[in-house]
Amino acid sequence: MKLKFALAAATAMALPLAAQAQPVTGLYIGAGAGVNFLMNQHMSASTGWFDLPSAWRGASDGSGLVRGSVDSQSRKPGFAGVISAGWGFGNGLRAEIEGSWRNAGIRGRNFRGSMSDGDGDTYAMNGGGYLRGNSNQYAVMVNALYDFNGISPMFVPYIGAGVGYSWQNFHGLRAGGGGDLEPYGRHAGLGFSSDSTVGAFAYQAIVGAAIPIAAIPGLSLTAEYRFLGTAGSQTLSGDGHGGGNIRYDGREGGGRDFRSAKVDESYNHSILLGVRYEFNKAPAPAPVAAAAPVPPGRSFMVFFDWDRFNLTDRARAVIRDAATTSKSVQHTRVEVNGYADTSGNPRYNMGLSMKRAQTVAAELVRNGVAKNEIVIKAFGDTVLLVPTGPGVREPQNRRVEIIIR
Repeated sequence: MKLKFALAAATAMALPLAAQAQPVTGLYIGAGAGVNFLMNQHMSASTGWFDLPSAWRGASDGSGLVRGSVDSQSRKPGFAGVISAGWGFGNGLRAEIEGSWRNAGIRGRNFRGSMSDGDGDTYAMNGGGYLRGNSNQYAVMVNALYDFNGISPMFVPYIGAGVGYSWQNFHGLRAGGGGDLEPYGRHAGLGFSSDSTVGAFAYQAIVGAAIPIAAIPGLSLTAEYRFLGTAGSQTLSGDGHGGGNIRYDGREGGGRDFRSAKVDESYNHSILLGVRYEFNKAPAPAPVAAAAPVPPGRSFMVFFDWDRFNLTDRARAVIRDAATTSKSVQHTRVEVNGYADTSGNPRYNMGLSMKRAQTVAAELVRNGVAKNEIVIKAFGDTVLLVPTGPGVREPQNRRVEIIIR
């Protein structure tokens, strides 16, 4: 609840500074920092075979093997940091490469152990255990994200997913446990330590929102939740200070260093606040001055699908009517004016409206209108047939108007 109120307060404070949200186009960089929660992580170890004490009964070959496992959990929230560079395609889609770091202090619980003897019998270990140490996790990820433009003029929610590789470094890792075996009177123990790094395939999910800052075009504040997971078990290298032991009737055997230790998948939950900067971000369009009066003329309207400039069958029919009309009436010129809705950024919309106008002009020429009679203009999203806010997909604003004067 505290986090929810903090995010709401930050949003409210940022509103007076917020700019109208526009789709990301071109190169951008970002950075974020916050808290990280490392979830439970399973670790296990075993010794090599070693000699049992001579008083051990029932082990014909006098050898033993000790195994144990323990679950780690984050001792307290750690820190997380992310830097990224990416490219926006102007239609909500983004691709980026990211480097990240997460840390956590860990402790252990739920120790489970057993001992096997040379006869193939296994004895459960009934006792307690421990785990302590620190984890630093580094990752390089490739992400694909989608911005939901048009939901609000003040902020843009987004989702994403990524894949990459993660390195988890354990520092000062110490673990072990021991207890009585069945039958009563036999005792086993296991301990191991490690300062090592393991690597694994990593994947992540991202949910966030960006708030553009009006005073600095291209700059946005971001708030994110990220889940990072790794796949598969990895082998830890040890420093030789671990081992297993068996004690029976006051006599002890073993002391063999542990043979192997493994760590299973890791799962991290991170909450980050950050910034993002888009290069070459166009400022918000200035109000368009009223056009000078023009002579009245006959007009025809051609509409387009979202983010398209190709002609539909209906559009071709309208253009044929316009071409026929131009041949039957006296005229001085044929104006072809292209427009776009507000779902893209101003620079992208200007180019798209020009492509639409050029497509319609070419179709007029194919229908017999002289090329030198046609005047082509592009207005982007500056003149809306249906007034909307930024980031809105409005079909009637995606148009080309043919005016015969």
